[in-house]
Amino acid sequence: MSMKLLILGLLLERNMHPYEINLVMKERMMDQIMKLQTGSLYYAVDKLALDGHIEAVEVIRSSDRPDKTIYRITDKGKALFEQLIMQQIKNTDLVYQPLYTALSLARHIDQGKVERLLEERIRETEHQVNYAYQVYEEHISIVPRSALHLMYGRYEHTLTELKWLKRLYEDVSARKLNDVGTPLDL
Repeated sequence: MSMKLLILGLLLERNMHPYEINLVMKERMMDQIMKLQTGSLYYAVDKLALDGHIEAVEVIRSSDRPDKTIYRITDKGKALFEQLIMQQIKNTDLVYQPLYTALSLARHIDQGKVERLLEERIRETEHQVNYAYQVYEEHISIVPRSALHLMYGRYEHTLTELKWLKRLYEDVSARKLNDVGTPLDL
């Protein structure tokens, strides 16, 4: 997902400083759907301002801290935002899961090692499932439904991954990765 898209969308909600934008992104779990790097955020803000998509509305000065520039979205930025939204909705690129490649070849290594790694991954995914649901619940009264769909979608995707990992773990534990001709226990 485009960093510019997120910045513009959040500025549609209210005028903000880049640091505040970063906090809102993390609060809404956007760091779970894309890499959020502070340098990329500030670079994108600078580029959006330079291109006239956002503009400074206030500079808060402090003697002991750097100046804070508060930005708002412009009409040109609103047009870009709509264009970026439409591109993302049309995007049908496949999501590549790094585990898929490893899984296709995992039968060639010690299954005990694979089993132990899957146990760790299952524990971490269980934590992610619980965290995603908690974030959704905590934000019901404070974010728009569009953000709730994102949060609940993250929960559902993580829950599906957990179910898949547990099914895979059962096969690894039973040392079935080399079996041929038997369907999965679905």
